[in-house]
Amino acid sequence: MDKSWIKKSRWTYEYYKGANDFVDFAFKNASEDGRISCPCMKCTNSYSWTREVVRDHLICNGISPNYDNWFFYEEPISRATSNPTNESHSFPVHSVNDSIRGMLHEAFQMHNNQLQDDFQDDSDFQDSPGEGSNSQQPKGAPNEDASKFYKLLKDAEQPLYNGCEKYSKLAAIVVLYHLKALHGWSNKSFSMLLEVLKDMLPSDAKLPDDCYVAKKYIRDLGLGYEKIHACPNNCILFWKENADGEVCPKCSTSRWKTNEVNINLDAEEKSIKKKKPAIVLRWFPLKQRLQRLFMSSKTASMMKWHVEGRTNDGLLRHPADSLAWKSFDRRYADFSLDPRNVRLGLATDGFNPFRTMSTKYSCWPVILVPYNLPPWVCMKRSSLILSLLIPGPNSPSISIDVYLQPLIEELVQLWELGLDTYDASVGENFCMRAALLWTINDFPAYGDLSGWSTKGPLSCPSCNYDTRSRWLKYGGKYCFMGHRRFLHKNHRFRKDRISFDGTQEKELAPKILSGAEILEHTQYVECHFGKHINMSKGKRKRNKNIEYQPWKKRSIFFMLPYWEHHLLRHNLDVMHIEKNICDNVLGTLMNFDGKSKDNLKARLDLKDMGLRPELHSQSVGLNKIILPPSCFTMSLKEKDEFLKILKNVKVPDGYSSNLSRCIQLKERKMIGLKSHDCHILMQQLLPIALRGVLPKRVVAPLIDLCCFFRELCSKTLDVRELEQLESRIVETLCHLEIIFPPSFFTIMVHLVVHLATEAKIAGPVHYRWMYPIERALFWLKSEVRNKAHPEGSIAEGYMVEECMTFCSRYLETIETTFNRPARNIDDSMGAISNILLDQKSWMQAHRYVLFNSNEIIPFRSIHKSAIKRQNRGTRPSDMVINKIHVENFVDWFRSYVSKLLIIIVH
Repeated sequence: MDKSWIKKSRWTYEYYKGANDFVDFAFKNASEDGRISCPCMKCTNSYSWTREVVRDHLICNGISPNYDNWFFYEEPISRATSNPTNESHSFPVHSVNDSIRGMLHEAFQMHNNQLQDDFQDDSDFQDSPGEGSNSQQPKGAPNEDASKFYKLLKDAEQPLYNGCEKYSKLAAIVVLYHLKALHGWSNKSFSMLLEVLKDMLPSDAKLPDDCYVAKKYIRDLGLGYEKIHACPNNCILFWKENADGEVCPKCSTSRWKTNEVNINLDAEEKSIKKKKPAIVLRWFPLKQRLQRLFMSSKTASMMKWHVEGRTNDGLLRHPADSLAWKSFDRRYADFSLDPRNVRLGLATDGFNPFRTMSTKYSCWPVILVPYNLPPWVCMKRSSLILSLLIPGPNSPSISIDVYLQPLIEELVQLWELGLDTYDASVGENFCMRAALLWTINDFPAYGDLSGWSTKGPLSCPSCNYDTRSRWLKYGGKYCFMGHRRFLHKNHRFRKDRISFDGTQEKELAPKILSGAEILEHTQYVECHFGKHINMSKGKRKRNKNIEYQPWKKRSIFFMLPYWEHHLLRHNLDVMHIEKNICDNVLGTLMNFDGKSKDNLKARLDLKDMGLRPELHSQSVGLNKIILPPSCFTMSLKEKDEFLKILKNVKVPDGYSSNLSRCIQLKERKMIGLKSHDCHILMQQLLPIALRGVLPKRVVAPLIDLCCFFRELCSKTLDVRELEQLESRIVETLCHLEIIFPPSFFTIMVHLVVHLATEAKIAGPVHYRWMYPIERALFWLKSEVRNKAHPEGSIAEGYMVEECMTFCSRYLETIETTFNRPARNIDDSMGAISNILLDQKSWMQAHRYVLFNSNEIIPFRSIHKSAIKRQNRGTRPSDMVINKIHVENFVDWFRSYVSKLLIIIVH
């Protein structure tokens, strides 16, 4: 059959027709119950369904792109992937073993180009005495990587036990360890399972004795990492010219751990006793990991998706559609000529690996995101690359540049020299280059990486030296107001003295500093890395005669030749900004203790600034002070109504956490809200819950704020709509300035004004926020098995996870992270119940499908043009409708009916 439709878009007529032809072909050999295994992206031949369900799955989910040989439906199987003597089976007997052999070949191809010839030419192998007929070793003396390959190949050829044809020794270990990694089994439970399996299987079964031995097999498939010692005060790395040093040349601190026991030892005993480094940086080299992405047949073609598979229609769906990406391509045309050159994003954040707030410990992984990959793979955990693991127990702060040196050196080499790499998708070598586009981090880490101080009067890195801030005398912090200068010149708010701070606004919006300007400003900034400079007792007193300097250092990223020419170097994290704003809004409206921005100090600041005299605190009696209610103050009844609405909300499974658990009606509190809970509240629930509870002048700007975040976080963005969002959010913030006290406007609230501008430059938000990074950090935290050595546990756990992720791409006959079915599977074979819908419910379902189906968009335009012709008096016979449109409409109507039925059932 013609299989070209597999790579077509699911919305094309060719894909629709090909899916129907495939269903007709597959059901010629259906089982007695009228079912076949479904090859869609979610089922991956793991589940069997009827004709209608399989067809719907192929159209809604898409067919698995790696399923080229349809051996589940008795299509002739190629010799490269099966045993020709076993074609009568439902799947090849040696399919797992063949996948493991191909995986071994691609895993070691980067180290030995000659392995391909050795792997295919039987004359290069000779039997080794005493190892049996299945053991094969190459002639000559192979290097370490080749020896590792042939050792694993021998295990891949050796059956699990005599007579076992389905699993080899290596295949069994890989599959079992894959299940351990997929389901989070402990090492103890996996060792117990191996013991039970050895008792169940024949006595000659070649399974490892315990988890430790099995992990040694798996680690041979990995890429390894290096340990680099560091100064305990974060001054230097004992690397390169300092590799043999015993003490830090800056602070004279020993490289090794010292304690009372070692101090009392003699010199001879100290030389015998093994030294332990004080700080160890774990570096996972990037070059080999990028090479493996191209040398693997499963990912090589996806690394060119941003050129070959992306829809270029002017909308922003991917960073490749953004202004920053295109500007980089125009400046470095030689880099952009080859679509295989890699674009990367860098993310880092600290976390406590011990899962307890009572222990202060901060470990900092540095993670890289390859943006060449398509959207459905790009931000998944399986695509993220751990590059550095900066140890605790303390945060490196601005000294993080010391630990970034190995990575920056790699990036410079990948940019200037490139790396010879084999592309498995076309079968040729090419010179791979790589570039770092930007960083992703929360606001404190933003300051550590960029060098701009995110604390103090000039906290906004986008407004830089023109940041408008004011010190609150009683609140004891800075507030960031004055958003009227972001309005256009003739806006009425610029001349409104009464509603704002009593002045007219004549200044214009500040401009973002370019890379050249940053280099100029940081030219004379002196930065000494390490904690030894702050060891003096007491706090340092700032000299009032010296002007405030917001730059703490020149970032190490400027060592990259292209860094200064980027339009956007560091991203503002929408996740943390949205979380902080949600806390501000809820805490102020509900008057939560310690979280409300409307308190006695805020009213005293209003009085000190001479604003809103009707809200100033009033003294009653000797020791009693009354705070007049503001327009956003909720009564007890209004609080109850607001919380009941949120308490009774029911959302689909997986949409959000159970918000009702966070709401305490009796105490009128909301506790335990996570970042994603605030995301759902801000974008979906608050606009509904606030209506009718507070006055319109308060509710309207808050709803506008929620709508701003909802539109900003869309998967598809339009530059024209983003320009409208830029002006809308400024007006919204100005309305909020009229309502809320100055203490409400923290730096996080102010940063909202720059989010639409960054989205216009860098593209959709979900490629540049911390949600996928935080999920990856949560997984790294779960890998801490030995709490005495948390970083070592994380490094070893990541190594095994990286190996199993690579292996999982080749295990197509079992469930993996890549073909795992959804938690809620549409099963049309369940209990059937007849539902009678009233006219209103039917119309709601009908309109939902019409307004949420992309296929109906061209027919809307046809319908509108027909109405215009009819209004002009044009006869219906004059209207010409394309035959292709009619056929497409018929196909769409069929899918429309199936979608409508699914909505009605749910």
